[in-house]
Amino acid sequence: MSESPEAEAAARIELRRGESLSGIVRDTLERLILSGELPPGERLNELALAARLGVSRGPLREALRALEQEGLVSGGAGQRGMSVRRLDATELAELYDARALLQGFICGLVARRARPEQVAGFRVQLGMLEAAGRADDAPLYFRLNLEFHEAMLAAAAHRRGAAMYRALLKESHPLRRLMLETPANRQASQEEHRRMVDAIAAGDVEAARQAGEAHVLSGKARWLQTLTG
Repeated sequence: MSESPEAEAAARIELRRGESLSGIVRDTLERLILSGELPPGERLNELALAARLGVSRGPLREALRALEQEGLVSGGAGQRGMSVRRLDATELAELYDARALLQGFICGLVARRARPEQVAGFRVQLGMLEAAGRADDAPLYFRLNLEFHEAMLAAAAHRRGAAMYRALLKESHPLRRLMLETPANRQASQEEHRRMVDAIAAGDVEAARQAGEAHVLSGKARWLQTLTG
């Protein structure tokens, strides 16, 4: 019999007791937010969360303040406590635009720097993504998609660019997860991945940059279509 989510979260914290407790709680809450277990707009009741995670309210508050700085939770004037941040349409559009520029930059670097074994690894990941798509396994596809983009960041070897990209990605996670639940969107995304990898494999820096930027902007177009459709 599997443990409850509360027991699993508490067990993870217990295993890491030697680390900063507020840091552990921050990581746990971030995982719950990015996984969708704490959805956008969800009120974060301190007493309930502290009980769920098996910690006091002190480290919980420190963790929430850190997540507020990262843009994952929000509070402030007119609000009682904090909640998981819900982005408006303008904020989401700006996130797409910023991510497009960074994705293009990253892909251009990868085309210049990637080793043959890294390119081969991208091909393997494409195959895994295609298999997840054929199986209509949206959660698996989403996880593999994150791993594919992480591999790109590793191959680009640009720490500041990677940090900026991950920060933008975290803020847009709930929407990206929702968009990739649709088979047609997964198929379109996969075709864009293939164009990125083909340009990288050819060592064509400009084509890779354009393919990376187009990938994110196409995602933006698909999202905008849901608003008007």
